[in-house]
Amino acid sequence: MIKLLSHLSYVAITTPDVEASVKFYEEQVGLTVVDRIDGAVYLRCWGDYYAYSVVVKPGDEPALETMAWRTTSAEALEEAAKRIEAAGVQGEWIDDLPLIGRAYSFTGPYGHPMTLHWDVTRHQAQGDTASIYPDRPEKRSKVAGAPRQLDHVTIAASDVDGFVKWYVDVLGFRFMARTVLDEAPISVFSVLTTNEKSHDLGVVLDSSSVAGRINHYAFWVDTREELLIAADTLMENGTPMEYGPNIHGIGEQTFLYYREPSTMRIEVNTGGYRNYVPDWEARTWRPSQGSSNFYRNGSMPMSMTESFPPADGPSATEEGVPDEIKDLLLNPYTQHG
Repeated sequence: MIKLLSHLSYVAITTPDVEASVKFYEEQVGLTVVDRIDGAVYLRCWGDYYAYSVVVKPGDEPALETMAWRTTSAEALEEAAKRIEAAGVQGEWIDDLPLIGRAYSFTGPYGHPMTLHWDVTRHQAQGDTASIYPDRPEKRSKVAGAPRQLDHVTIAASDVDGFVKWYVDVLGFRFMARTVLDEAPISVFSVLTTNEKSHDLGVVLDSSSVAGRINHYAFWVDTREELLIAADTLMENGTPMEYGPNIHGIGEQTFLYYREPSTMRIEVNTGGYRNYVPDWEARTWRPSQGSSNFYRNGSMPMSMTESFPPADGPSATEEGVPDEIKDLLLNPYTQHG
């Protein structure tokens, strides 16, 4: 099987108040607006090599509009489309994505919109925003702790193992690790990757009645110190930290989570390992081993299990989960004290 996908290229989300979200991304996160088209706003991280990293679109609720991956070649794009349709999913070709051009758009078997493309517009700043360093597409942001690049996206699905199998078998993702509850043989989280990172796609268990939800998407900063500065800056400007800073066991990244004005969750991470093993066998973690908290000394807040848009019914991704299974969803080995 040829390698089909190279990396996550952008994430498009919806929000009830586009301008409030965009202002937050510009002033608090450090993204730059590069275009506005038909109500959608295109923003980029200072170190991303393509025209944009995040697209903010108007919508009734915070939600995933699409997650986009660049393929490894034009031929790989054609092959990916063939394999998707052979697996029983019908997509469509789009010829005019802004600053990208031709792309293949489809909705996966668990309801998540996805866009694949090869063509891109590379970003190279001119004038006052041009970097003195040849490898950088633009000067570093003036906002303290601003992310260098988009890093990954984590979605919510009704069957974690089934989701993993489809994306591995059809699109060639590498399955890297999963978390299974100590108390029951239930997969609640898995990570996949298209490259040497521990993951650029995550999936959490979702038993709600709504398909295609997103749990968070993530940015990358160069160092742990920058991550701490980002947390400090956001806190001082009125944005509380939802979880972290701390270190995940899976992936070993230092992380922090917060919310933008729509309530959409954003992660900032750094560090972690790189894995180049082509025949890697996915590892299984238990919460007691520190899958979410490397040091096993702090509890993950229940709010972290909320995904978007809001949904009804018992769910592993809702704060309103029934009391009788809350203990299973919280990590009992990372309670404070």
